[in-house]
Amino acid sequence: MKSILKSKLNMNEDDIFVIHPYLKAKRIQKDSDLEEASKLTEAINLNPIYSRSIGLEKINPKTYLNSGVVELLKKDVVEKKSKLLFINCNLTPIQQRNLENEIKCKIIDRTGLILEIFGARAKSNEGKLQVNLASLNYQKSRLVRSWTHLERQRGGAGFMGGPGERQIESDRRQLTEQIHRIKKKIKKINNTRSLQRYRRKKNNLPIISLVGYTNSGKSTLFNSLTNANSLSKNMLFASLDSTIRKINIFKKKFVFVDTVGFIRALPTGLIEAFKSTLDEIQSSSIILHVRDISNKENLEQKKEVLKILNELGVEEDDSRIIDVINKIDLVKSKFDNENNFKNQVVVSAIHKFGINELKKKIYEKIVNEIT
Repeated sequence: MKSILKSKLNMNEDDIFVIHPYLKAKRIQKDSDLEEASKLTEAINLNPIYSRSIGLEKINPKTYLNSGVVELLKKDVVEKKSKLLFINCNLTPIQQRNLENEIKCKIIDRTGLILEIFGARAKSNEGKLQVNLASLNYQKSRLVRSWTHLERQRGGAGFMGGPGERQIESDRRQLTEQIHRIKKKIKKINNTRSLQRYRRKKNNLPIISLVGYTNSGKSTLFNSLTNANSLSKNMLFASLDSTIRKINIFKKKFVFVDTVGFIRALPTGLIEAFKSTLDEIQSSSIILHVRDISNKENLEQKKEVLKILNELGVEEDDSRIIDVINKIDLVKSKFDNENNFKNQVVVSAIHKFGINELKKKIYEKIVNEIT
């Protein structure tokens, strides 16, 4: 997938401004929101040289930010000679265009940046198709930004030819055609996945899906459970492609599925594009919800994961969900009393602590349901 950023800007310089706007009346500002915004830019190898949270009384329909903030940013961008500004919210096409015209630099919003990260991380053919689909739909909604200065193209033959289609209409038509082609390819993959799902069900193979907030250690846990070598790094969205492994637990065969990490305000287009992959979760026998207990926002992250699961048709109180408290090694001194995690499984995926206990829990849950 061609990078949205690199197609619009020569990215020789990777410095970026990071702005996290929030409504004063609706929420209390948290440092973790700005920190997560900066980490998102670092995940695409950009260098946040300026980061700031900005409280808003209300959203400006034209530029999202108020005029005073826009003027301040314009001055700072000139002083720092930055060519890129990340605003950690979802902007409308008009707001994005107006901000670029006012501040005189490339603006990227939360959806655009997450699409960039997904485009860089996707390795499998299916993953690339899914990200490309979401990216094309996003670009299609923003054609107004690129083509407002163009007039109608000349159409027909000779001097009598009437006005042809606008460049924006031509571009939208081409994008629509690409979207249809990709959807057809994804549909074929979906059919294959459905067939594989049917065979697993027919062969009575329990499916264990791992879900969690990005950077919760989900892929590390998957590797520890299955002896796989999925990419696992201390960064947001280190791995995207769904990985499937079959392993034996007490001589019974299980299928483990590692899914894409979730994040607050995950773009709807990405949820739709990855729906075929995420459908594995809905049909799972057990859902392991991996949580980073060392993160002070872990309860908020839990809410976000449950919210996305709900969008996929999995209720919060679904009996298939097992809470897996990960990274206990980083906070072990605070949780000496095991009753703190009475109804959960405590692990350290990186040190393989608690892995056997988790396997036992999975096995017993499946066997009890069968009997």
